Amino acid sequence: MTDSRPTGAAAGLRGKRVLVTGANGTFGRLLCARLTDLGATVAGIDLVAVDGPVTVFAGDLTSPAAPDFVAAAVAHLGGLDLLVNNAGVGGPAPAELPPDDVVARQLDVNLLAAWRTTAAALPALEAARGRVVFVASRMAVLPLPLAAAYGVSKRALVAYADALRLEVGTHVGVSVVYPSMVASPIHDSTAAAGLSLQGVSRLEPVQGVIAAILRAATARKPPRDVATTRRGRFEMAVARHFPSLADAMVRRTVRSRLAAGAFNDAPLAAGMIRRHQDQP
Repeated sequence: MTDSRPTGAAAGLRGKRVLVTGANGTFGRLLCARLTDLGATVAGIDLVAVDGPVTVFAGDLTSPAAPDFVAAAVAHLGGLDLLVNNAGVGGPAPAELPPDDVVARQLDVNLLAAWRTTAAALPALEAARGRVVFVASRMAVLPLPLAAAYGVSKRALVAYADALRLEVGTHVGVSVVYPSMVASPIHDSTAAAGLSLQGVSRLEPVQGVIAAILRAATARKPPRDVATTRRGRFEMAVARHFPSLADAMVRRTVRSRLAAGAFNDAPLAAGMIRRHQDQP
C-alpha cells in the first residue's frame, strides 16, 4: 500500500487537461475548483449541465451514450491527461435480502459507469501518457453490514482498477483513493432508512479526500492505493493483512450500536436485531 505525498502539486497539474465525473457532487465541485486553481483545464460530466468556471457536460454515464459524453468532454479539452472517476451513489442494502433496484443502481453507477467512462477515455489518456484515478471507499476493504451494495460495488471497482493497471499500466497510470465517511448527500437515503453510519464509521474532512486525489494525480510514480487519513491507512492495512481482526473490530462496533438501539427504527435491520437478541 502506498501513500505518496509529493510537493509541488501546482507544477504537476498546470496545463493538464482533466475530466472529472460526478462534477456537481460534494467531491466533484471542490475538486474541479482546486484543479482550476492549480492551473489545470477542467471539464466535468454529471446528470445536469452547469454553467461556471468549469464546463460540466450533462450525461448519464450508465447509458449506452456514455462514450459520446466522454468524447464531447475530451474534444472540449483538446485531449486528456487525467481522468478522475468520482461519480458514485449509495443506499441501504442488507446482504441477507435479495438485490433490488437500489442494488442495481449502485453497481451501475459505482462500477459500470466508471468502466464505460474509462474505456472511452483510454485512447486519449494513452496518447498523453496520462493517469486515471478511481475514487473508491474504505468499505472496499473494510465492509460494513446493511450497506452491501456499496461495499460490493466499490470492491469491484478496485478489482477493475487492478485489472486495468495490468493491461495499460505501461502507458497510463492507475491509482485508487479510499475515502471513509464524509458528510455528503450520498448518505441521505441510508440515514432515511434508519441505518445511519454515525457511530460505525468516523467522519473525515472532504479536504483530505481532495488532497489524496491530488497526491495520486501528481506523484512522480502513480501510487497504487492512497488512503485519505492516517486512520484510513491503519484500517486498510488491518483489513488486508489481518482480515479476522478487521471483522472482529466491525462486529464489536456493530454490537454496541445494536445494544444501544441505534437501528430499532430500521425495518431493514430487523434480521440483525433478531439475531443479536437471540445470542446467549
